[in-house]
Amino acid sequence: MSDEQTRADVERVIRALLAEAVRVDPAAIDRLPADTELFGPEIGLSSLAGVTLLTAIRDRYQVDVADEDLNLDSLQSIATLRDFVAERV
Repeated sequence: MSDEQTRADVERVIRALLAEAVRVDPAAIDRLPADTELFGPEIGLSSLAGVTLLTAIRDRYQVDVADEDLNLDSLQSIATLRDFVAERV
């Protein structure tokens, strides 16, 4: 699988997990650009929803974002989280 395909697959899954974590219709998350901030007003990821999201990512990809990214820079946007996870799968 190409890097581009991996990134696309990871983004699709992250968007679904994100929708589940913030309890919104997945279509609402799918419409957002990849550079949408996770903790910004469009998504409004709370700390509890963030933990739910990171646990789901760890369970799905065996990537522990909180453990591997001490500054949590990967949680800036959908794209930064996608790239972080895609580089590790």
